[in-house]
Parts: sequence; C-alpha cells; structure tokens
Amino acid sequence: MHEESFPEVQGGGSLILAWQIRNKRVLVVAAGRILHVLNADAKVTVVSPREGLNPEVAYRIEKGQVDYIDRKFEPSDLDNVDMVLTAVDDPDASTQIWKLCKERKVPANIADVPPECDFYFGSVHRDGPLQIMVSTNGKGPRMANIIRRSIVENLPPNAGEAISKVGRLREMLRKVAPAPEEGPKRMAWMVKVSDAYSLEDFCEMDEEDMKMLLTFYAPDEVPQLSSLKKQRDKS
Repeated sequence: MHEESFPEVQGGGSLILAWQIRNKRVLVVAAGRILHVLNADAKVTVVSPREGLNPEVAYRIEKGQVDYIDRKFEPSDLDNVDMVLTAVDDPDASTQIWKLCKERKVPANIADVPPECDFYFGSVHRDGPLQIMVSTNGKGPRMANIIRRSIVENLPPNAGEAISKVGRLREMLRKVAPAPEEGPKRMAWMVKVSDAYSLEDFCEMDEEDMKMLLTFYAPDEVPQLSSLKKQRDKS
C-alpha cells in the first residue's frame, strides 16, 4: 500500500451535508434563517416577543408559514424539537440556550457565535434541485458570499432544469427496471446517459423522448439525442 496514493487529512473543517429536515421540528428563537428551513419543508416554530421580530419573520408569521409564540424563550420550548436556531442579542441568554441544547442533544446554531454552533449555514445558491453551499466554517461569512457569487456566475443558466430532467428519467428507469439486482446496471447506464448528453440536451427532452430513451436501457445503449428524436418520430 502506497501512502502517497491517499489524500492528506486536513483538520479544522466541517462535514458539509445536505440535511433532510422535511417535517422535522425546528425552533427559531427571536429570528434567524427561517427561509432556509422553510425551503427544506421543516415545521418551524418561532419564539420571540412581538416587538423583537424583524420584518421577514413578522411576514412569515402573518402568512401562517410558521407557528408563533409571543414571549421570551423558556426551557420547555425545547421539548420535542429536532433543531434550534437562535439570533438573540443577549450573549448570556444565547449561551444558556446552547447549554440546554447540548444537555438534550439537540443540534443548534447560535448566530454569530461559531463555537456555539453544531452546524453552519454557509452561503447558498439554489436553482430548483441544484443547491451549492460555500462555507468558511464561520470565519468569514462575507467571503463566502463573494466566492459563491463567483461560482454562480460561471454556472450554465439551465443547470437546475437539466438536473430535474435527469431526476425524472431516473424515476422512470426504476419503474422499467425495479429489481434490486438491476441496481448496478441502472447506475452504470445513467452514468453513460449523463456523460453522453449536455445540459441543453436534457432541457430539450420531454416525456416522450425519455420513454424512447428507456427502450435503449435493456441493450445498454445510449443514442445521440438527434437519433433518438428521429426514431421517436418514426414510431
């Protein structure tokens, strides 16, 4: 075994994940990144005196997008909670919430206090199913925004739509070849399809094109899109 064939460990990072929190219960104290968790289909409860609400939080409450408790945080608010986000001006109060979360093993993000965060939000770009996050591990949020904008400027404008089409094709393929033993072949064929077609090709595809393409799964072939459309027109 050659050591030089393995990447060097670089400590001090964080594990960047796409955390599925659909229907998870998220407690937001005072204010916070409400839109991030709403976009992830979480069940959000806001605890804050009404005079402490920022305009966006007040709007979300008015529209019924979150549950609302008009008072200061109480320890009982942590009952049956899966995640906590806080943005409280009082450092002592923030630390107390953090300690309670640690006792109950509830992951928490204490705004602007990196040592009291189990996770960071980073700077996020969203285009349909495509999500890109740049994290500085809490050290430079402004720099994360600058780097994220630079990345987005170089992304194709139709990337999100193309990914949606790929996702739809994968769903259809699982219906054509549902058996577990087909898994490796399904994966290998989708790799071929992803390599053979451009983002523009995927965006151009409709449901009938995908149905025709799936007829090439059994022989393990991937025709060019122009050839696929010609065959579709003949059928």
